[in-house]
Amino acid sequence: MEILEHAKRNLENKGFLEINTPNIDYVDEIKRLKKEKNAVILAHYYQIDEIQAIADFVGDSLYLAQKAAETDADMIVFAGVHFMAETAKILNPTKKVVLPDLKAGCSLADSCPPKEFAAFKKEHPNHIVVTYINCSAEIKALSDIVCTSSNAKKIVDSIPLDQPIIFAPDRNLGAYLNKETGREMLLWDGACMVHEAFSVEKLITLYQKHPTAEIIAHPESQAHILKTASYIGSTSGLLNHVKNSDKKTFIVATEAGILYQMMLDNPDKEIIPAPAKEDNTCACSECMYMKMNSMKKLYLCMQYELPAIEVDKDLSKKAIVSINRMLELSK
Repeated sequence: MEILEHAKRNLENKGFLEINTPNIDYVDEIKRLKKEKNAVILAHYYQIDEIQAIADFVGDSLYLAQKAAETDADMIVFAGVHFMAETAKILNPTKKVVLPDLKAGCSLADSCPPKEFAAFKKEHPNHIVVTYINCSAEIKALSDIVCTSSNAKKIVDSIPLDQPIIFAPDRNLGAYLNKETGREMLLWDGACMVHEAFSVEKLITLYQKHPTAEIIAHPESQAHILKTASYIGSTSGLLNHVKNSDKKTFIVATEAGILYQMMLDNPDKEIIPAPAKEDNTCACSECMYMKMNSMKKLYLCMQYELPAIEVDKDLSKKAIVSINRMLELSK
């Protein structure tokens, strides 16, 4: 009992237990910590609404990578998933980068193990490697250039037509790019579970209920979903399309977190998430990893500057080459 009481007192002295009090205002505390620690909060569009609302910058992978590269903050708080915070650390090796939940991974990144991909690359030595940013630092280090869904076509088009390309890790985005560019890139067989979760049968049924709606989709979605869409685009592309369209109703096939910003931008329009195969809380497709971050975890990681993201120096030096090539081409 004495040991337990001693441990409790230590935690109280360090401030770990005070967050359990019902009176804490996470918004006020996060704003205070941001100012005290000269921190910047970067949040992806797939984060929960409250985190998007308090972030300094909300965007897609390209925009957040650009903001991470140019920030003068002492601490980068990345409200997203691990590969995003890892990319921010590679771009800012001397800055502290924290992630609210270290377990916030990525099914797409997990679908491309470095050892297997290195062997695959070795089998095709004459190929340039283009990788989607949704991958680990190890994969970026094995790549010639990184891309996001916003700039993927531009980057692929920048490579000579006679140069063979390996595209990884997303087979759906790769297949879409092959169709759009007329290339025959060699595709790694990886995928995002969120964008493979849409039900075309439920989508058709939903469309029958809303026949004037426009179906829009992210290119990570499967081909049969993309065939139903009248517009296909990146996260930022989808947002801009809805904002600039004369249509009043949209069915959106991407992670449901995008709906928060989409509805803020278009209060007079009806935004409907595309239905998932499996029933869940919102009948839409959500990334369980993105939703692992919470206001409480955001507060904790800023208060204690943990968990901190670290990347091996040699690995970082290799990985940053492909990232910088992307950023240069995206100017």
